[in-house]
Amino acid sequence: MAPRTKTPQPPAPHAADSHDLIRVHGARENNLKDVSIELPKRRLTVFTGVSGSGKSSLVFSTIAAESQRLINETYSAFVQGFMPTQARPDVDVLDGLTTAIIVDQQRMGSDPRSTVGTATDANAMLRILFSRLGEPHIGPPGAFAFNVPSVTASGAITVERGNKKAVKATFSRTGGMCPRCEGRGSVSDIDLTQLYDDSKSIAEGAFTIPGWKSDSWWTVRTYAESGFLDPNKPIAKFTKKEMQDFLYREPTKVKVEGANLTFEGLIPKIQKSFLSKDRESMQPHIREFVDRAVTFTTCPECEGTRLTEGARSSKIKKISIADACAMEIRDLAEWVRGLDEPSVAPLLEALQQTLDSFVEIGLGYLALDRPSGTLSGGEAQRVKMIRHLGSSLTDVTYVFDEPTIGLHPHDIQRMNDLLLRLRDKGNTVLVVEHKPEAIAIADHVVDLGPGAGTAGGTVCFEGTLEGLRASDTVTGRHLDDRAVLKDEVRKSTGALEIRGATSHNLRDVDVDIPLGVLTVITGVAGSGKSSLVHGSIPAGENVISVDQSPIRGSRRSNPATYTGLLEPIRKAFAKANGVKPALFSANSEGACPTCNGAGVIFTDLGMMASVSSPCEDCEGKRFQASVLDYHLGGRDISEVLAMSVSEAEEFFGSGDAAIPAAHKILDRLVDVGLGYLSLGQPLTTLSGGERQRLKLATHMGDKGGVYVLDEPTTGLHLADVEQLLGLLDRLVESGKSVIVIEHHQAVMAHADWIIDLGPGAGHDGGQIVFEGTPADLVAARSTLTGEHLAEYVGE
Repeated sequence: MAPRTKTPQPPAPHAADSHDLIRVHGARENNLKDVSIELPKRRLTVFTGVSGSGKSSLVFSTIAAESQRLINETYSAFVQGFMPTQARPDVDVLDGLTTAIIVDQQRMGSDPRSTVGTATDANAMLRILFSRLGEPHIGPPGAFAFNVPSVTASGAITVERGNKKAVKATFSRTGGMCPRCEGRGSVSDIDLTQLYDDSKSIAEGAFTIPGWKSDSWWTVRTYAESGFLDPNKPIAKFTKKEMQDFLYREPTKVKVEGANLTFEGLIPKIQKSFLSKDRESMQPHIREFVDRAVTFTTCPECEGTRLTEGARSSKIKKISIADACAMEIRDLAEWVRGLDEPSVAPLLEALQQTLDSFVEIGLGYLALDRPSGTLSGGEAQRVKMIRHLGSSLTDVTYVFDEPTIGLHPHDIQRMNDLLLRLRDKGNTVLVVEHKPEAIAIADHVVDLGPGAGTAGGTVCFEGTLEGLRASDTVTGRHLDDRAVLKDEVRKSTGALEIRGATSHNLRDVDVDIPLGVLTVITGVAGSGKSSLVHGSIPAGENVISVDQSPIRGSRRSNPATYTGLLEPIRKAFAKANGVKPALFSANSEGACPTCNGAGVIFTDLGMMASVSSPCEDCEGKRFQASVLDYHLGGRDISEVLAMSVSEAEEFFGSGDAAIPAAHKILDRLVDVGLGYLSLGQPLTTLSGGERQRLKLATHMGDKGGVYVLDEPTTGLHLADVEQLLGLLDRLVESGKSVIVIEHHQAVMAHADWIIDLGPGAGHDGGQIVFEGTPADLVAARSTLTGEHLAEYVGE
């Protein structure tokens, strides 16, 4: 009898395969209201919702932050001491987390020695390549590094071996740093006539530097009473030695009125106190002084390459490392591909892979010597992606913050392919995004809202794209929004003439930008838009530029302090109560003495994460109890700072609390779509888009006639773009000229005039390929922008 065969039972699922979800329960970070959600792993999840709805709070401040905190805890306490400490997010349960790699929009450091090459390790590989193959051979990789100075030393050293004895030794290290500019590529020339009036003496107040009054003892008195100079002699009559001490003396300890102070030459002092700071973080009058007194010119010794003559003389196939770094990366990739040298084959392969990643991600138009601080937010984010493209890691969570920022519709498809490639390698990809083209590739969509700030923080929808489209959420309703071309465009009232523009990749461009209308400058990423607008429009009192550079500010800075709104409010409180205005500042006399006006107490637990808890004395209100007894319109100052912009606009608009100056500023904040922000919210918690709109609101009262905006739709939800277009229209109708660098088709369709640059990026761009009305661009379809705009408006 034949044996009976049993039907094989499917094996029981392995316990390890049951962890296919990231579970979040009870998330309360920032404005999140007890959010509970389950996200599928190894899928692409897109988070949508209006600006300020809580997307970043959920993705970055909760999921990614906890993942990074847990990984940091696996290191020894000694190593953790060198790492940034992170507190546990305010959430009940986080389960199923994997290693998170965050690719955000933070600009790369603006250190003058940081370049695209140094930030991506491409320079490190090139240096090794030239140290092996370069002819003539000049030394190790450090000899090609513009951050390494040459050093020589000689003298006696004591060798502790058997009988100690002194041995004469010499030491030298060949570095690649140009000694004249110290590896910066440019030298600063200080105009001495802007620092002092040489017909006066120091005692007569010769200094014309902001803040240097004739009686300020920490600066001027140090010069007057140092003993090196005669304070009563006009500077023009100083001897050669006095002039040398006055301008260049090394720091020297001196006694002034019994106090120990440091005397230092004027030039190094100015360099330390003004030139070492970031220009954007300076107060306007200081920035104006620096612009007037300091000129930056290309270093004459290294011709801007940052390298010594020796490093530039060593070549491979007639190309030096300076030539290689100045090439566009796509050209450099071809040059490296042509090198056939078995002795460095692994190095060439790794370098080739890195350079190809640049091209693939759409950054082939950059050069390795481009300063990293000049990259836009979108470019910086894509440069950070490069190291992950060829990574062998799988089962990690990649977190992206609006990766399509700064991308032309033509480039968005390429970015989508890269995100899908990361997912298909077995990774979880979480993307915060507003663009419909990027939302379209999602496996899973989470929509937060329904509003912004306190009106948001809940999950309105989760599911598929089709489900979102059918849902009655703000995002669902606006997903298929399409702007229409205007029937009539405004007529220009004049023109801003640009002639022979050659900045960066521009090819001798002549263009007339019409005034009195809404002009949109567009083109693929790297086509020369910013070079045309920021590099060629003559900067004058009439031009107000609102770019994407970050707002500087600590957690003590908030919309009320940044916009100048707090000043009239403090004065009104002081007048109504007959006390000093300084009492109504949490950074001045009114501050709670326990927390010094911060509202929270930070407890440092050594190598553990520091803990912040609300101050028990002021209950987080930041003010002394006595200050809260003073009222204006029935509210105390802490209640006013807790109001949203919309509430405050109503409060200061009429009745006992009417303050016209404050109401005008609040009106502008509502106009730019920031009505949901609270007046006392720390600036450090604002998103990139919110910061740019806050800047725009502060500039709207300026006297200038030409506004230059750099991608104002950054971080804006589809529903808010309509409001932005209304604001741009109001600016134009009030007699202003508005020039916008933009990729969003809704803004292009709404323009009165379009200038399209291209046809490609880098040396393939830099030309005007179209100028005219949006309707003409759609009809012609002669450029990439024309094709995408025609598709968008359904023509």
